[in-house]
Amino acid sequence: MNKVVSNYSIYPYEADKKEIPVAPLHKGETTKQLISSRDEDAFFFRTMEEAGIHLNAAQVEAVRCVKGPCLTLAGAGTGKTTVLVCRAGYLMAVKDIQPRNILLVTFTKKASEEMKQRISRLPGAEHGGQVHASTFHALFLYLLRSRHYTQEVIGNERYKQIILKQIQREMNIYDPYDAETLLAKLSHYKLNQKDIRELPEKSKSEKEVRSILLKYEEWKRVNHKMDFDDILTEAYQLLLGNPNLLTSLQHRFQYVMVDEFQDTNLVQYELIKLIAAHRNLFVVGDDDQTIYTFNGARNEFILDFDEEFTDAKVVTLKENYRSDAYIIGLGNEVIGRNEHRRKKELIATKVEGQKPLYSRPATADEEAVWITEEIQRLREEGYGYGDMTILHRTMSSGRAVFEQLLLKEIPFTPYNQKDSLFYDNWTVKPVVDYLRLSIVPRNFSAMESLLPTLFIRRDRGMAHILEEEQKERKKYPLIHLTTLSGLKPFQVKNVKERMKFLKAIGDQSPESAIKRIRKEFYHQYIDAQESHVVTEQKELIKEMLDELEGSAKRFDTISSFITFIDEMKAKYEEIYSNQRGSRDTDSVSLMTIHRSKGLEFPVVFLIGAIEGNLPHSSALNANKLEDKVYKDPGQKEKTTGAVEEERRLAYVAITRAKEKLFISSPAYYQGEQRKCSRFIADLFKQTPHADPKPAKKVRNGKVSKILAWVCTSSECIAWQRPDTHEDTESKVCPLCSSPMKLGEKDIIE
Repeated sequence: MNKVVSNYSIYPYEADKKEIPVAPLHKGETTKQLISSRDEDAFFFRTMEEAGIHLNAAQVEAVRCVKGPCLTLAGAGTGKTTVLVCRAGYLMAVKDIQPRNILLVTFTKKASEEMKQRISRLPGAEHGGQVHASTFHALFLYLLRSRHYTQEVIGNERYKQIILKQIQREMNIYDPYDAETLLAKLSHYKLNQKDIRELPEKSKSEKEVRSILLKYEEWKRVNHKMDFDDILTEAYQLLLGNPNLLTSLQHRFQYVMVDEFQDTNLVQYELIKLIAAHRNLFVVGDDDQTIYTFNGARNEFILDFDEEFTDAKVVTLKENYRSDAYIIGLGNEVIGRNEHRRKKELIATKVEGQKPLYSRPATADEEAVWITEEIQRLREEGYGYGDMTILHRTMSSGRAVFEQLLLKEIPFTPYNQKDSLFYDNWTVKPVVDYLRLSIVPRNFSAMESLLPTLFIRRDRGMAHILEEEQKERKKYPLIHLTTLSGLKPFQVKNVKERMKFLKAIGDQSPESAIKRIRKEFYHQYIDAQESHVVTEQKELIKEMLDELEGSAKRFDTISSFITFIDEMKAKYEEIYSNQRGSRDTDSVSLMTIHRSKGLEFPVVFLIGAIEGNLPHSSALNANKLEDKVYKDPGQKEKTTGAVEEERRLAYVAITRAKEKLFISSPAYYQGEQRKCSRFIADLFKQTPHADPKPAKKVRNGKVSKILAWVCTSSECIAWQRPDTHEDTESKVCPLCSSPMKLGEKDIIE
């Protein structure tokens, strides 16, 4: 009998098919059974076994791959780090390769240090610490320093953003382009070996962006600075122009290994190919986990590896040691729908545990309540907060659960949140500050925030307001701007109209006020600037503002909404300061799916699994977005490749779970009705039978009654099969939020 756990079910809402995906189980054979004592390298594997390392057949095959190029496809949780470490040990112990001749390149310092330590701890690898394990950037910075490149490396992203803002002030751009977006565009060009002087110049914004980035490059040259991308591009040019240096590197590093190969960008790939001219190149990666194309990662390097290296050996690691058979089964079904991939199916090493659970809350706020309730239940089962993570697609889709965790005082650690709260985001804050000014006209902090929307520079506008306030105090200090010298007639008109607007919205609901702000001037301001469409920002701006409206809908007055925002901010700052000073790490992790790659948790909550969020609207509309960057060979449309990457995101999220997986799909999101994500819903749909004759028994006209949850609203037709006859608790309709009652439903057989 199916068991209901809280608000979650073992089937998605309105599932047609009642089959639960489950992965096949690994036979369990390891080196103990696979390696005969007669094998010349048996001593190595026996030593590994004594150290507690038992490799499976595919891992053994990869470790034994010494000469020539080799691609090891390492699915999620299949022990890729173990393979890299053991292969380094194998090269030294069995093939007598000197550790200094082995290069192991990773993407993070933490990974390189971990691998170096693990290699050193291998039996008989006393000199394993001499293996050159390094990140791409550390390796090539060392190379540049050896050739007297003395530029200071800018490692602080905030510092780069400040420099870009200074450059824009010098260019008299009163409302600066988003610095992070500018840096992303610059990085994309560099890492794909494009000259930024070739940036487009069709529109005013394109010309300005090109000019800003060229000035930034000149600033770095004059001030003797370089950033992380420069390390790679400068090293590439150095090696091309210095054959003797390149030859010495090739002679030194005769065996090259690359971790996380799916994250490699073009410059990194070209650098590795230069060094590995001996062709003893061993790369490990998973094309199904390529989720960083916006950072230059190129899926085709894995897909076309054996075309680039025609004598390459391809080994596939399938045995998953992380998750149980149900979670692996679901992951296999999801990623299996992608066409542009290397075909593979993971095998579980853990038997079936708890089936993945699905929910269909009415809204994102209800979704957040259900999750916090489930977290508390899991705590009663013995799980720690640190055993759990909540994964969301974008910053805006994490807003509701962020607030609910604060309200329930559940300790959590948010990752990749540049702003402490959703409401402090640079897109949202000006709108919130209009609401603040509508109830407190003398809020000078809010006033400064919205000056750019009046096409007035912040520093100049505020200086004038404060100066005039010293002469004559006004109830609405914004009026002082009408006397600011140099203003054009349209700017003076904007100020006067905006003051009338602020007076008019004070008594409205916050949702209505936000709708008016967006409709009457905020969207026009954004479009006129063209500043925020450098990449995909226009889509994200709409999403952020839609989320703001959804949040505001819960409140009747602007005052109550602003009070809530301020309470959230104060509460978070208090909790954050306490966590920062404490060594207690037992907290729920709240992060984007992108941030979760490479991590694992006993319990995973995947929220917002709906159309428009996962897959994201920027992927669904990729063909319409001129600034959408997506390159995937063999695919004619950007949308096709973009949606496949979104499916890879869903796969990454699912395969972070070790024991329990909860997936929720709000019926209404940001004011619109949303369908369950195709990545989940399609798995539970009946597929048409190939035989055109079947189905005589599909409908015989007989009417029968079944037990069902039925929506009590006369305007709603929603109903749902119960998961168990013993469940008598009330339910909320996932479509209209009305109460549902347990009753009967007529169906035609």
